Amino acid sequence: MSNTRIIKKRYIFMAFVLIGLALLLVLLPEKHASKQLKPEQLLQEINDNTRYMTTDEVAEKLIYGDAYLQLIDVRSADNFQKFHLKGAVNIPLDSILNKDEKGNYEYEDILNQDVKTNVFYSNGTVYANQAWILLRRLNFKNNYVMKGGLNRWIETVIQPQRPLQTASQEEFYLYNFRRAASMFFGGGSVSSVPAEDNTPAPIIKKKGGKKEEEGGC
Repeated sequence: MSNTRIIKKRYIFMAFVLIGLALLLVLLPEKHASKQLKPEQLLQEINDNTRYMTTDEVAEKLIYGDAYLQLIDVRSADNFQKFHLKGAVNIPLDSILNKDEKGNYEYEDILNQDVKTNVFYSNGTVYANQAWILLRRLNFKNNYVMKGGLNRWIETVIQPQRPLQTASQEEFYLYNFRRAASMFFGGGSVSSVPAEDNTPAPIIKKKGGKKEEEGGC
């Protein structure tokens, strides 16, 4: 079976899982139900994929110091301690809906605001998607998911693969950006681009301070 077919089957399976979870959530009773997102709107947002932010978009925001980006690692505390993206905060999926003694969500100030753009990530995409669905059901806003998670981050940002010689100029430009990003995040040395690529590599200067801490699985 080809890799393309395997990938397609994975995405189809994940889509069914997400839709099933959404249907289950909208059927569960909850206080303040009037504030929740309507079931049909939740399902529509799941299907339109607007919640996703690519690893390239996240990398660009980190490189240029986007003060409004807030990365949220939804993995366990142990995995977070082993490795995580620079500046990320850890809110494990199984704790994301914790409530205090007054019945308020402990992390609502972080997860339901209109100042910073929250981007959830996990090793892949499933757990981050689950976090997004749980919070979107409550009508929490300004939350996104890093598509592909840390696995995709490693594949694209830390260890980018050179396109075929017949690739388009846009593909080579993206590859050059990824190589420069890899150097910025400490993913390895960057060799020069062959002249026939006809695409200049972006110049990205690393700011002072501690080295970024990255991870993958």
